[in-house]
Amino acid sequence: MNSFNSSQRFRIGLRSALAQAAACICAFLLIHSADTATAKRPKPKVQIKFATLAPEGSTWMKTMRSLDDELREKTKNRLGFKFYTGGVQGDEKDVLRKMRNGQLHAGGFTGFGLGAIVPGVRVLELPFLFEAQDEVEFVRSRMDSLFNSLFEEKGFLFLGWADVGFIYMFSNSPVQSPEDLKRAKMWIWSGDPLAELFFKAFQISPIPLSAPDVLTSLQTGIVNAVYSSPLACVALQWFTRVKFMSDVPITHALGAVLVTKQALKKVSDEDIQVLREIFGRYLHSLNEKTRVQNDEAVESMKKEGIEIVAVEEQARRSFFSTGKGAWDDGVGKLYSQELLDQVTEIVRHYRNTSK
Repeated sequence: MNSFNSSQRFRIGLRSALAQAAACICAFLLIHSADTATAKRPKPKVQIKFATLAPEGSTWMKTMRSLDDELREKTKNRLGFKFYTGGVQGDEKDVLRKMRNGQLHAGGFTGFGLGAIVPGVRVLELPFLFEAQDEVEFVRSRMDSLFNSLFEEKGFLFLGWADVGFIYMFSNSPVQSPEDLKRAKMWIWSGDPLAELFFKAFQISPIPLSAPDVLTSLQTGIVNAVYSSPLACVALQWFTRVKFMSDVPITHALGAVLVTKQALKKVSDEDIQVLREIFGRYLHSLNEKTRVQNDEAVESMKKEGIEIVAVEEQARRSFFSTGKGAWDDGVGKLYSQELLDQVTEIVRHYRNTSK
């Protein structure tokens, strides 16, 4: 079993500090150059103010700026974006509030933010619902029209999915069974109702924290276990404070892009169609990149000494059966029984036919 000694910790900490310093310098230069480039460009007839947590220079923002260039070109500058990056407009609840009062018009959201608008969408993040990416895509292809209409009823145009990826448990002690999980000081994203149902099923009282507080809490021992996609675990530097990654994916975390219908009132149907087409194409490409980068993140963590914990089949079945116990608890709180039955039937049908 590998673990970090003090020398390794120091080297990783030093690399992390140097990387963060370099990132700050690069971010400054990128933001400055991006702002300068934006200032020279003529303002589009309709400018959509878009907020995101992604920093300048990230794969996400490179994609979004290329998307914006094509959108302006194809609409002859009738439609374009102004980006607020790096969380300068606040967390997802802040962004939603500002979108509703017209200060902002669009944003990228996780399931947490999407569920604040349409709670039923969290049915797509049920623990142990999906076993592979092709199942995720098949179910969404059958459910897209429903969720598009539900977001539209709430005043939002749904522009496409932006996946986070499969979520795993990272810890300072091996988590190979539900009993191991109960002994961990587990973090929970404060205010996330679906995560609350999951941990309730395992009879765990997790420690609620906002995401920015997790790294410090890992350092001080307030928590010693977290859940995350591999890419996020690396990006947030959480991997420097854990030793193990359990190989059982507990859920597939979704993300999506929304724009208010109010912001598009003066936009022609033709330009809205262009907007939809471009987003569909670019987000599909971005999702493919995210999957690759999640795999690369696992390999990077392994090289840094993170041990991948293989969960034996009996314990895996125990995780699945207990986690699926949370499904019924969400009925009437997040989604209807009809919606739950519909999604689980689509998964069952796909598995039967794909075999």
